[in-house]
Amino acid sequence: MKELTSTGPAGTRAFLGAGLVLVSCLSVQASAALAPTLFDRLGAPAVAGLRQLCAALVLMALVRPRVRGHTRQEWAGMAVYGAAMAVMNVAYYCAVGHVPLGVAATLLLLGPFAVAVASARAWREALLPAVGLAGVALVTKPGGAVEWAGIAFGLLSALALACYTVFAQRVGRASSGLEGLAVSVCVSAMLLLPFSLPAAPSVDGSDWGLVAVSGVVGVALAFTLDFQAVKMATAKVVATLFALDPVMGALVGALALAESLSAPVFVGMGLIVAAGAVATWRAESLPVLSMPTSTDRP
Repeated sequence: MKELTSTGPAGTRAFLGAGLVLVSCLSVQASAALAPTLFDRLGAPAVAGLRQLCAALVLMALVRPRVRGHTRQEWAGMAVYGAAMAVMNVAYYCAVGHVPLGVAATLLLLGPFAVAVASARAWREALLPAVGLAGVALVTKPGGAVEWAGIAFGLLSALALACYTVFAQRVGRASSGLEGLAVSVCVSAMLLLPFSLPAAPSVDGSDWGLVAVSGVVGVALAFTLDFQAVKMATAKVVATLFALDPVMGALVGALALAESLSAPVFVGMGLIVAAGAVATWRAESLPVLSMPTSTDRP
């Protein structure tokens, strides 16, 4: 499987990266709508593990990554990247079990927004994640009774998503094509085996179809798009654009489930889109990425 080229003008690469994040967010939300009953029956950690397992099998078959020839630093990066995927999924769904969905979604996005703020070189750039977070609050409407366990899980998911954002860029630049992504997803799937293996006997034929499609669309495709996006833009830009995730959720809910959107939700969506557009427009020039030329690969 070939990767998208990251050469060309910085502005073109940034907007292409933004488009990839947009499709990724849509993929995540669409996959979540495919199997809502599975989460109730099997539990979110088990479903997350099964989805990761299906995605790992697909990526391994398509990419066929080489196991030998990686340096210790490359293995460490892929291990952290995979662990971030696993923790992000489990912690987020555990948070949803203790706090309202809007609170969990807002806490989750604190991670990538922290990455964007930390990467900002001027105070104006640091304002963009704040605008995006305000938009997320309007879209997700956080409120209601909360539990400290839910807050803790939410913050853990935010930390994991921050690591996911940073290491997507590091692993992407250190590996050839999608090789690093495929290995990292396998690491994530193995870490979640304690959840997925006990649940596997309870999954029937039709449910396996839903799990497989959800894993391919919401994990393999979405993570591949994220992985390519950080090569086109930067971790800072992609982190800000992750705010589009709840926007896609609101749109999917409105179109597929006939959910109504209030005025504050439209305002929040506007803030998020504006923050993402400005962040993309202000993207700085990136060096052209070269393919690894290490001679110690078999």
